[in-house]
Amino acid sequence: MKSFPIFINLIHKPVLVIGGGDVALRKIDMLLKADAKITVIASKLCTELKHYQKLKKIQVKIKPFEKNDITHSVLVVAATDNKKVNSLVSKTAQALNIPVNVVDEPALCSFTMGSIIDRSPLLIAISSEGNAPVLAKFVREKIEALIPHNFSKLASIMGSMRDSIKGRYETTQSRRIFWENFIDHPLVRQFLNQTKKMSTQQLIALVKKNGIQKKQGEVFLVGGGPGDPDLLTFRALHLMQRSDVCVYDKLVSKDVLNLVRRDAELIYVGKERDRHTLPQDKINQLLVKLAKKGMRVLRLKGGDPFIFGRGGEEIEMLMEHKIPFQVVPGISAANGVSSYAGIPLTHRDYAQSCTFVTGHMKDERLTLEWDSLAKPNQTIVIYMGLLALSQICVELVKHGAPKDLPIAVVEQGTTSQQRVITGALSNIVQKVKREKLKSPSLIIIGNVVKLRKKLNWFN
Repeated sequence: MKSFPIFINLIHKPVLVIGGGDVALRKIDMLLKADAKITVIASKLCTELKHYQKLKKIQVKIKPFEKNDITHSVLVVAATDNKKVNSLVSKTAQALNIPVNVVDEPALCSFTMGSIIDRSPLLIAISSEGNAPVLAKFVREKIEALIPHNFSKLASIMGSMRDSIKGRYETTQSRRIFWENFIDHPLVRQFLNQTKKMSTQQLIALVKKNGIQKKQGEVFLVGGGPGDPDLLTFRALHLMQRSDVCVYDKLVSKDVLNLVRRDAELIYVGKERDRHTLPQDKINQLLVKLAKKGMRVLRLKGGDPFIFGRGGEEIEMLMEHKIPFQVVPGISAANGVSSYAGIPLTHRDYAQSCTFVTGHMKDERLTLEWDSLAKPNQTIVIYMGLLALSQICVELVKHGAPKDLPIAVVEQGTTSQQRVITGALSNIVQKVKREKLKSPSLIIIGNVVKLRKKLNWFN
């Protein structure tokens, strides 16, 4: 390590900032969060810093920097665009052994400010030692996605309990086990997710009463989105990293599956035409069985679990067996795929409503409300309808839809393998056969498909 990572207490401590522009403002905003007593020396102030001065958040001296300005500070930041001033500030501070940071000039710094993830009192700082600040920012964004904002509350609760837990558990190991189980306790998570309305004191009393050492199983019903892992919610990613076992479907993309905790057991229960790895009732039973073993079970589904995902059936079974669970919505295939295909589902000139239907056939036939679907000024989105495409086109025309009604078929939408074939009800079947499209594919029907020529953005 060229730099030793350290957290410093600046509460009510004198900190000097030289500079009054936007760069200085960014540093001052961070220092104010640490409750530092800030003095700013500058020839002029930006609008925001003038506002801070009026609110008495900072003290200001409108003057050039002089060596004796630095004497009583515990920390100094130089944020000017004058290299001579920055160099003088650095030399003066270092001669007095006062830590100094010169923005964007690592050679003049005795300390650097990391890229910060703030879940106070939980703080994480990331540094590239001045070599690659953009990379440090990128890493911060990745970690930011993994750590829920309610960890701030969790850290405060754990801090309030430390003394009492230290008295109850004599060894370091027993206290560590307690805290690991506390963090994973369903009551704690329900409290943080606000599904349990109670005070912190009530939570602590309830956890102690119910016993913390016994591990409870839980099921996370998570929508994995349409394929692109960047479309996962923060909550989904967080629970994917906490799971002991992952029960996943065919429509979950490999990129999304790769984000599940590395040592979690993976159980595939995908359904394909005429081949179900596990029937739905067996999947329901499997979730209950795994949870009763004390495992954190990730039930990972493509899209959203409540849109043709049979998530409702699964949580009915969990409730029947009193298994704790959480549901995390995902970006549905209709929303994600249509957006990446450049096809808005509604548009005031073309469609004032949108209908989602499933294209699963029974006995080689697809039974839908064709009269309703053939009505104009709407968009129809058909999930899992590729095999029934010919029948869909025939029935819509038969029930009054024009033969030239635009239609799009999107294969592996939102991924790098996305393919979009557009046409009309009269010719789309031939086009799809010629291009050899495969599942998973989504069908979008309606005049909104015309907008793809203008709005196609994803390549």
